[in-house]
Amino acid sequence: MNQSELKHIAENLIETFNNAGRESIELFSKGLKIEIKEDNSPVSNGDLRVNELITNKILELTPNIPIVSEETVDLNKKNKEKIFWLIDPIDGTKEYIAGKDEYTLNAALVIDKVPSIGLVGAPKKKQLFYSFGKGESYLIENNQTVKNECLKKTPRGEIVALASSSNPSEIIMNELKKHKVTSIVQMASSYKFCVIANGEYDIYAARERANEWDYAAGHAVAEHAGAIIRTLDDQPFYYGKEDYRNPSILMRRAENLNA
Repeated sequence: MNQSELKHIAENLIETFNNAGRESIELFSKGLKIEIKEDNSPVSNGDLRVNELITNKILELTPNIPIVSEETVDLNKKNKEKIFWLIDPIDGTKEYIAGKDEYTLNAALVIDKVPSIGLVGAPKKKQLFYSFGKGESYLIENNQTVKNECLKKTPRGEIVALASSSNPSEIIMNELKKHKVTSIVQMASSYKFCVIANGEYDIYAARERANEWDYAAGHAVAEHAGAIIRTLDDQPFYYGKEDYRNPSILMRRAENLNA
């Protein structure tokens, strides 16, 4: 699949993501219907509606490419696909249910272990991030489209890290110290990838956690903007594992976090 085809697919998903984002807000305002899944995590009618809208559009655009969604995946079935979609209709469901604004809508096209398209919507922030190749990462906000280039927005001399937890483990703290981090901000969902892509933050590190659909879309947006994404032991971060589990991650805005 060439870059022109990837661009066409990504851009044709934008309207659907915007519509799905609006519906997620409308459903929240009406009062969500919440159930508890087998893994004890919550799912709402908002998650399911967003999943339906995104899945239907992807099936229209790429009918022959399999879709793996958090809300429909059979974890007992091993993933053997080389090209497939990963969908996390709402990443940060707990934040969504609580009325917070960090939840995101996510879809990524994985080709040969690499996320080649990524779309991340942040409806309550009125932002949509999308990408379709190296140097082709964008943010749509206030009807304006700007390129994400990982250019530093934090003050020179300050290196600001993101963390999933308010109390990062000793392993993560030691990793952040290596990179001379001066402060840490807790943030939920794949939005972390997006604010490194646009240069608002500098680094994110985490031990093995979550599943491939939680990371893939944000990974594409950040890496296509120029971010460096590896595992904590400096191995490539690949997708397409049979059990969908993520390895550890180290995401840096640039080699030199002060530049």
